[in-house]
Amino acid sequence: MVRKALLAALLLTAAQAHADYQCSVNPQDDVIIKPQSVQVVGSNGNLEITPQGEVTFNGQKATVDTATRQKAINYQNALRRDLPWVDSGATTRLERGRVALDKVIVEKLGTDSNVRNRLTTLNGQLKQQMNRIIEHRPDGLTFHHQAIAQVRADGQKLVQSTLGGVLQDSLNEMGTKQAASGSNPLQALMGNLGGLQQSIQTEWNNQEQDFQNFGHEVCNRVTDLESQRKALMKNIAG
Repeated sequence: MVRKALLAALLLTAAQAHADYQCSVNPQDDVIIKPQSVQVVGSNGNLEITPQGEVTFNGQKATVDTATRQKAINYQNALRRDLPWVDSGATTRLERGRVALDKVIVEKLGTDSNVRNRLTTLNGQLKQQMNRIIEHRPDGLTFHHQAIAQVRADGQKLVQSTLGGVLQDSLNEMGTKQAASGSNPLQALMGNLGGLQQSIQTEWNNQEQDFQNFGHEVCNRVTDLESQRKALMKNIAG
């Protein structure tokens, strides 16, 4: 149960937040956002849109009417808005989960617990994993759609690896404290472990609905972006 609760709380963003949370739409394009243009590259070709609605498709400038130009402007504006929103929301929730777990560890194991160091390290590693999906560059953001599945798998491995150390540290630190207190070490250890488990589960319950809502909103935005892309491509490709 401790493992399950920690896994849920720490992997919540890395595993769910990036565009495919129980979502019927899976991104099939890379998106490159720069000040001068937004580029969408995938199986349907290479689409580039300027903030003014000028469109280039597969290296050729497209002739667009007023309505199509407005669709292009709206689509690139939506990409500029939604990708940073997903990135910020995912990072914020991952950090919020770390802070909440750190508070539990301090209460149950103390400020000098090595578990805190392990969680901080894992937090940094998961943020690096998320950067593989929405990459921060000096001139903007790049979304790598093919990275989603691999990041999920690698993130799970990182969490599982960390959890082994977390559980061992927890047992060692609790055992040391109980031995020093002179109480029945096994009985006290089981009681403390149960208390840690319950505190983690309570914290997860407190945050779960927000994570669920975020995942649904990500899916809604991805679905709307895909609809805009299809409508624009229909006008451009005929």
